[in-house]
Amino acid sequence: MKDIRQAAHHRSRGGPRRLAALLLALVVMVGLTGGTALAAPDGTKKASPSAVTVPASAMDAVAAMQPSWNLGNTLDAIPNEGSWGNGQTTKATFDTIAAAGFRSVRIPVTWTDHQSATAPYTIDATYMARVKQLVDWALADGLYVVLNVHHDSWMWVEKITSDHDNVMARFNSTWSQISTTFRDAPRTLVFEGINEPGFANATDAQKFQYLRELQTSFHTVVRASGGGNANRLLSLTTPAGSPDQAFMDNLYTTITALNDSQLMAQVHFYSWYPFSVNAAGGTHYDATARKYLDDTFANIHKTFVAKGIPVYIGEYGLLDWPNHFHPSRIERGEALKYYEHLNYTARAIGVTTALWDPFAYLNRDTLQWRDQALFNWIKSSWTTRSGTASFDKIYVPKSSTITAKSLPLNLNGTSFQGLWQGDTKLVAGRDYTVSGTNLTLTAKVLTRLVGNRAYGVNSTLKARFSRGLPWQIDIVTQDTPVLTNATGTNASFTVPTQYRGDDLAAMHSTYADGTNAGPLDWNPYQEFNKAFSPDYPNGGIILTREFLNSLRDGETATLVFHFYSGATVTYHVTKSGSSVTGTVS
Repeated sequence: MKDIRQAAHHRSRGGPRRLAALLLALVVMVGLTGGTALAAPDGTKKASPSAVTVPASAMDAVAAMQPSWNLGNTLDAIPNEGSWGNGQTTKATFDTIAAAGFRSVRIPVTWTDHQSATAPYTIDATYMARVKQLVDWALADGLYVVLNVHHDSWMWVEKITSDHDNVMARFNSTWSQISTTFRDAPRTLVFEGINEPGFANATDAQKFQYLRELQTSFHTVVRASGGGNANRLLSLTTPAGSPDQAFMDNLYTTITALNDSQLMAQVHFYSWYPFSVNAAGGTHYDATARKYLDDTFANIHKTFVAKGIPVYIGEYGLLDWPNHFHPSRIERGEALKYYEHLNYTARAIGVTTALWDPFAYLNRDTLQWRDQALFNWIKSSWTTRSGTASFDKIYVPKSSTITAKSLPLNLNGTSFQGLWQGDTKLVAGRDYTVSGTNLTLTAKVLTRLVGNRAYGVNSTLKARFSRGLPWQIDIVTQDTPVLTNATGTNASFTVPTQYRGDDLAAMHSTYADGTNAGPLDWNPYQEFNKAFSPDYPNGGIILTREFLNSLRDGETATLVFHFYSGATVTYHVTKSGSSVTGTVS
């Protein structure tokens, strides 16, 4: 995945703590690299032994790597390890990952800024030693490791279309040096030829041609280096890591042509795009998003797994969610349903999944999960299903008489066990009823749960099922948000907003002639946090500079703000030169 950086204020480690970590690193590196290779009778070195016994079958070996985690925005950061806010990795990072139940880690590495740009394309020895140190730490924790060539894919490999010979020479030299360095590593180390390869101004047919050449050469270079590389697992991918069917078909052709039983296919998955970024109306993990995942994973199984080729989903997640430094673009419960569905489906078809973690899940400074409840949900989905519901909130309008509210349940193969408020179990028949999969809370219990009816979350319930984690349901007092007129500039404009207990879901933006207004010109629903963003603490909706500058001068854009309660509010915005005026419909 390309750069998703965290906020600049999230600093890397420094001072005495960093010095202590570096001293510890030196001690561990010496201990792990000294005298680990075994001499064969002919004087060559064999691969180092590992505490982990790797199955002979590639399919079984990749299965043993489940679940997996990415050390993102670290050695792949540009230009240096700490450049994107994650500081200097210590062995404690891998200790934490192993203790959390992960069985493998993917260590993305960008080599460009630590390698000469001309022949012989020498990789800096200090940098190579640092990469080896992290790999050795992870291996010492009993983890499989996937090591790759990462952002180099778009920094210079994509120029193969115009500078073929030099790119191939550099690519081969890079892998020759990596192969030599790790020749004697145990088979728990896996090589991945190239991350999300792209090719400048190339047709699909040309992409296939160039990628096949790269991956065939990668295979040849690694296998020719001997030692543990003679039967090391190698990971081959598609253009951009995409699970597009034509791309996977081409990868299948490449893998079968190499006639090597120690190969695995790798693709990446970030959900249906409108849901992943909350654009084009993708506010919920709905039937369209679920079908996209089901269809994609069925195709992965049909193309590879059913034919005996193991699959590693080298990256999965949602695009820029969670991002704890910005308003949440995806509603939490909807995201939980996605993770539950993805990991269940991965288990069902027999593929290994690697969570992409640029900084969003594990806090690299404290080595604590930023959102323990979220991580618990992901971890539970590795082994079992959990029941969910159509939403994780029940809205009770303050301006209306309280009436019974219903919420459809998604049992996911479980059975409903009841509702709890804290340690108190609600009474079926009196507090709620269940008809089929439809849960209905009575007006009487809702009256108690909303209390004095202050706007916002008044109470929290948990629906429990026969297995998996409980589903949290917030009882929320809400009324339709109130927006007011405002003026500003094309550099700064905020719509004053009284949210009144509601949360912003989407913004629909059009001109009077029906055309779309905003940078997302192919759909009227603009992208959350890119065109608009809620400012809950200060009572506003920020229209971004990108959105404002995309507006036609002198033409009024009609904005319809959608809220998760189902409420909508219409607003008009007109840009005249550098001035912007907003009025309530």
